[in-house]
Amino acid sequence: MKIISVGQLTSYIKDKLESDLTLNNVWVKGEVSNFKHHSSGHMYFTLKDRTSALRCIMFRSRNQSLKFRPTEGMSVVARGYVTLYERDGQYQLYVEEMQPDGVGALYTAFLQLKQRLENEGLFDRQRKRTLPGFPRKVGVITSPTGAAVRDIINVLTRRSPQTHIILVPVPVQGDAAPPGIARGITLANSIAELDVIIVGRGGGSIEELWAFNTEIVARSIFESRVPVVSAVGHETDFTIADFVADMRAPTPSAAAELVVPDCSEVRRHIDNLNRRLVLGTRSCVSALRERSERAAESRFLKRPKDELYRKAQDIDFLSKRLGQAALSQLSSKRNRLTLQMSRLDDMSPIATLHRGYTICRDSNTTVLTKVEQVKTGDKVQIIMSDGSLDCAVQDVKEGAYGQEKS
Repeated sequence: MKIISVGQLTSYIKDKLESDLTLNNVWVKGEVSNFKHHSSGHMYFTLKDRTSALRCIMFRSRNQSLKFRPTEGMSVVARGYVTLYERDGQYQLYVEEMQPDGVGALYTAFLQLKQRLENEGLFDRQRKRTLPGFPRKVGVITSPTGAAVRDIINVLTRRSPQTHIILVPVPVQGDAAPPGIARGITLANSIAELDVIIVGRGGGSIEELWAFNTEIVARSIFESRVPVVSAVGHETDFTIADFVADMRAPTPSAAAELVVPDCSEVRRHIDNLNRRLVLGTRSCVSALRERSERAAESRFLKRPKDELYRKAQDIDFLSKRLGQAALSQLSSKRNRLTLQMSRLDDMSPIATLHRGYTICRDSNTTVLTKVEQVKTGDKVQIIMSDGSLDCAVQDVKEGAYGQEKS
């Protein structure tokens, strides 16, 4: 009986697994579970189905080329080789290539990046700027050799010959395209008095348009101080750049039409407005002339002093009425005053004295109205209408008119 160590058995099994040609290059489909993207860059996860589970690892050098990010529960197809991890004694799949099951990796990457940038607010409508109505300088960021640049320049030149076109040539396909486009946008923003930027290319497959689905291009568009029009592919093509840009054009030619007005149409519109202005001015002048002629025939303008004379006559009439009203008021007030004075005169003590009555006062000038206020020997003053008498009381009689002795 031959006895071997655990390590020897493990190595033996490992050699068997690695010598199997099928296990050296195998495609496995399963659902991602326990996914972990380690700080080292390596990805650790489990592929499982309803009956089994398989531990997997995808090294950093391999997962850097992934166009999507694996998530929990995602169904994927992974290619790699099976071997044994001797320390744990477990076999695992070393993944070299992976793509979503049923959905292309590029499309999955597109959806994931779109969702992330949308959550960050890069697509918010509130930040999108209005394009200038009559741009003087237009920047065009695209390939200098493609059909797109010719279409853009032809449309811009035809519609607005006075607009200055600045071409920023960049690669639009391949690994060099994303950083190249981002640098082109940064360069365009440094150009003085640039009013708007068109960035794009002609149509193609999702792989050919992929540069405009990258994060570096999306963020460079977002950070642009100059409004950006995205013109990528055909009308049915949508890219991340379309969502970030201030405006999306279905084609490069359409972008040029959106950016500049048709000067011939503008000129026709101005001519039409000018004709309307001339006709309106003539009509207004004619109406004013007719009013002026009617006014010139009016009595007021023919004999303007007549109105002044009438106003002067009205003033004389009103002045006369005012004088008469004042005299009438004065006479009425005078009569009332005379009546009041007559009444006051009738009630005056002096008038009473003239009728034979007198006023009797004691030495303190107190008016005496009753005999009980004096006694025999008191001195009193009798006031009459023409003077006064100083008297001494010899006798006091009570009763009506002094007929009864006290």
